Amino acid sequence: MENFLVCLNAVLPIFIIMALGYAARCSKVISRDDVPKLNKLAFRFFMPLLMFYSIYESDLSSSLKPALIGYACLGVLGAYGLSLLYVLLTEKEPERRGVMIQGIYRSNFVIIGLPIAKALVGESQLGTVAVLLAIVIPLFNVLAVVTLEVFNGEKVPVGTIILDILKNPLILGSLAGILALVLKLKLPAFVITVLKDMSDATTPLMLFLLGAFFQFGGIRRYSADLVKVCIGRLLVIPAIFLTGAYYLGFRGVDFVALIGVFGSATAVSSFTMAQQMGGDAELAGDIVVVTSAACSFTLFGWAFLFKSLGVF
Repeated sequence: MENFLVCLNAVLPIFIIMALGYAARCSKVISRDDVPKLNKLAFRFFMPLLMFYSIYESDLSSSLKPALIGYACLGVLGAYGLSLLYVLLTEKEPERRGVMIQGIYRSNFVIIGLPIAKALVGESQLGTVAVLLAIVIPLFNVLAVVTLEVFNGEKVPVGTIILDILKNPLILGSLAGILALVLKLKLPAFVITVLKDMSDATTPLMLFLLGAFFQFGGIRRYSADLVKVCIGRLLVIPAIFLTGAYYLGFRGVDFVALIGVFGSATAVSSFTMAQQMGGDAELAGDIVVVTSAACSFTLFGWAFLFKSLGVF
């Protein structure tokens, strides 16, 4: 029962905030057309600051774990390879292919992984999660930019792809945080306060907007593709890579961080990136919403299973 309550208290707030966003849309406080603009704002300002602050506040010396980082990166590349192969075999439309590949391999580590880690192991151990986040998120974004560029129906020069990767706000925020740690940069207290306040607002804002974007029409239209992505993202990928982590001996905060990498829903920013880069934005949004809703149950299940096994 204690394990059940810990996992429930970690997952339930995520679902409730999304439900509030959906209720706000239904009551016409916010329209669905407002969501892309607000997502763009969050993508360019709030999320990079969250990335910077999470890394800046971490202890690089004690949180840098090569084995954990190596497993996470190899796991992400493995998940990407599996999703690429699966989607190429089952989907013919290029603009859907890129979105579905991104939907399967790319988890919502920032928005869901951090709150889950904080709820399961406490805020004092988030340094390990933040450092891993600084490595994994750029990898997610590099793969996403390349994938969406390749499958948007246009032949894009390699130089353009590299430039788009380097200009990605999440990558810039991560690199700035790492640079600040390496240079041991000390920011004034008022700047830290601003960064903390903006970071604290990011997760509920993104979840709220995610709920506001939800609609049932797209689910009916894309039902087959959504089932494929949900099974891959929420069941197959975590089953493979969390089980692998368990047998390789990852425990405590290290394993909880990997739950965020492999067990969470599709990244919210994947919808924004699909919008900006010519993918099927409606499918991308529905993937994020459906996996996020289903994740409330599957993430609880994975967390409960491995907590019962004494992993954390």
